[in-house]
Order: sequence, then structure tokens, then C-alpha cells
Amino acid sequence: MRVIKQKMVIAAAMLTILSACSTTQEKVEQEVSYLNQYPTRDRVEYVLQCVAKHGGLTYINQYACGCKIDKIAEKLTFEEYEAATTYGFMRKTPGEKGGAFRDPKESKSLKKRLEEAEAYAERMCFVK
Repeated sequence: MRVIKQKMVIAAAMLTILSACSTTQEKVEQEVSYLNQYPTRDRVEYVLQCVAKHGGLTYINQYACGCKIDKIAEKLTFEEYEAATTYGFMRKTPGEKGGAFRDPKESKSLKKRLEEAEAYAERMCFVK
């Protein structure tokens, strides 16, 4: 009887460990999925612009700027990021044509969310 109880305890412990591993694996897959939704071309473009903005190509700037786009990806989907940057570029268009990018509530909301995501990324990645 004692051997059966020991085997049951071992089986319960193994199930607990295995379920924790599967939960951890699912969490890792979820974290990776948001990172993978940004195309490589857009990531590289962001990193190059960030490196230029922060004083040129050094290992620290390259690493920090790569970290920064990952942190932005945590906060915004690629579609939101793309729309926010498009609104940001096009809002500088003068006159009525630029109004289509400056005036919508969505434009202001996405701009604010992108600014918040970039501020979060700056804090997390130590880019100065």
C-alpha cells in the first residue's frame, strides 16, 4: 500500500511538472508570436533610423535599438505601428491633403500610443 502511495505522489509530481512546462511553452509561443508579426524589413529600417538618431553604429546602440523595436512590438501590433508611422509621416503634408492624416481621432490615438510605446521602450532598453 505504501509503494502505491509513493507511486501516486511521484505521478502527481510529474503531472504538475509537465503541466507547468506546457504552460511555460504556451507563454513562450505567445511572446514569440507578437515579435514575429513585424516584418524583418521594417525592423531593420527602425533599427537603422534609431542607430542614426542615437549617434551612429556602435554595438550598444545596435543592441539597444533592436531591443527597442521588440518592446514596441509588445505594445502595438504591426498594423497599429504601421498606421501610426504612416499618420506621423503624412501629417506633415501641408493643406487639405495633410488634414486627412492630422484630423482623424484614430490618428491622434495611434500617435499617442506609439509615443507611449517608444517611451516604454526607451526606459526598458536604456537607449539615451
